[in-house]
Amino acid sequence: MTQHSFDAEDWLRLVDSHRVTSTFSAPTPMRRITALPDDIKSKYDVSSLECFIANAAPWTMKLKRAYLNDFRTDSLWEIYGSTELSVCTVLSPEDQLRKPGSCGVPAPGVAIKLFNDDGEEISEPDVPGELYAKSVAVFDTYYKSHDQYLEDHRDGYQTVGDIAYVDDEGYYFICDRKKDMIITGGVNVYPAEIENILDDHPKVTEVAVFGIPDDEWGEAVCAVVVCMDNLNVKELINFAKERLSGSKVPKSVFFRSDLPKTGSGKVLKRNLKQWVQEHS
Repeated sequence: MTQHSFDAEDWLRLVDSHRVTSTFSAPTPMRRITALPDDIKSKYDVSSLECFIANAAPWTMKLKRAYLNDFRTDSLWEIYGSTELSVCTVLSPEDQLRKPGSCGVPAPGVAIKLFNDDGEEISEPDVPGELYAKSVAVFDTYYKSHDQYLEDHRDGYQTVGDIAYVDDEGYYFICDRKKDMIITGGVNVYPAEIENILDDHPKVTEVAVFGIPDDEWGEAVCAVVVCMDNLNVKELINFAKERLSGSKVPKSVFFRSDLPKTGSGKVLKRNLKQWVQEHS
């Protein structure tokens, strides 16, 4: 049976009735599932689910904890990859809480390198650089865009513009897309870090962070938040100040009932930037 539009409770019913063992999801459907009242979730047996793959867009730690509260703790896997690069890294169930924020170690058959802005390979742990991957699954070219493919190519490795670092155990952490990085007052700020912090506020449902033009700072950190009705800007800013350095604290906060997304569940930040400009 196919759902023509997503229904969180019906998803649970399908897992129960068909004894589903494996599936995958972007963050948005799982947020809706875990947000269901406990009395509804308790009606369905989801113990058959042995492998659940988090993909399409990064899951925050808040969402992972919510999943692990409702499903088997040994079932959650995460992959990082893209259409062009295929699967690059895998994070196994035992590392979901041990390595918060990590997307895992290189998948079998995949080699990864990080390069700085000068094109030099980064060999030290915890130093961000642009991630390049090499495997038999990486595209040989881009359709009608071979010049762009060559721009994204380096010595047999390919990139989609993601910035990452690797820790001393070989686990990779995606900072954000290079194009999404905010330069505010000369400081490089990655929206994903701020989103993870703000998402931890108990009244926040979803959040998107990006830079907007600012005469004083060059770019200013802006947050668009989906939340419960009784959250205000001051409360959220104070929450951020306790957990983030000054340059990363949002200079402006806007509230919406939802965030625009692609069909795969990725937030359309360009649409939000335009919306903020219209409402500033």
